[in-house]
Amino acid sequence: MNRLYRILAVLVALVAGGALGDEGRPLARATFAGGCFWCMEPPFDKVEGVVSTTSGYTGGQKENPTYEEVSSGGTGHIEAVEVVYDPAKVGYERLLDLFWHNVDPLTADGQFCDRGSQYRSAIFVHDETQRRLAEDSKRQLEASGRFSQPIVTEVLPAQAFYPAEAYHQDYYLEHPLKYRFYRSSCGRDARLREVWGEEAGK
Repeated sequence: MNRLYRILAVLVALVAGGALGDEGRPLARATFAGGCFWCMEPPFDKVEGVVSTTSGYTGGQKENPTYEEVSSGGTGHIEAVEVVYDPAKVGYERLLDLFWHNVDPLTADGQFCDRGSQYRSAIFVHDETQRRLAEDSKRQLEASGRFSQPIVTEVLPAQAFYPAEAYHQDYYLEHPLKYRFYRSSCGRDARLREVWGEEAGK
């Protein structure tokens, strides 16, 4: 619960324009959707310069949705993670690279075993710089010739982000056995290896 309070404090400070990193440097936000949000926290948590990751919902119409409402597909929201980071320590380009290698960018109707628009992959951009970098990274992947199928991951403007219920936060740390079983049974790692080979995220 203390971590949830800390996350909320950081988010409130960001909204107010007052969240600062080391030596008073301003923090920034990045928002990514890559299927189950439990699996999108770990890659970013490992990165120096990332202050926090928060699982939540964004992109839809309903205010303060619940997990049950979002997972049923009736709110327009997508499961996502909001990453608060120190741009002086880690660049947005690095976060984009992590995102791509932890999603299946070729599947439009969900991710891995989770199906429905609420589980699709997307990059929610908070300003024009993020938009340019996100679209550039997508174009570079398309031009690389790596994939025979089109990249369907969307680049969308950031909208209100609603943190998920407390039991979803840090799920991979709080319930490691259940997390590993879900991740394996969902086929996430197997599919990531198919798509990205040795560059697949974990």
